[in-house]
Amino acid sequence: MEKINPDKSINIKGLVCPYTFVKSKLAIESMEVGQVLEILLDYEEASRNIPKSMEDHGQTVLKVDKIGEKEWILLIRKDKE
Repeated sequence: MEKINPDKSINIKGLVCPYTFVKSKLAIESMEVGQVLEILLDYEEASRNIPKSMEDHGQTVLKVDKIGEKEWILLIRKDKE
């Protein structure tokens, strides 16, 4: 699989819902359509909720990877304003 270089990266480790989604949504809103947002997080519920919410808002989830015992990395492409 090709490596995707994110246009913006945010680290929301230490945050819990709903703050995880609020920070993610604000970050993607500030981006251009077609750009990719990388999200680093350590809250398991958010690793499921953020991708679902982003898809519900018309964005594309490119990757959800567990990178540690309690760490995830998400890649979201902005496909809709």
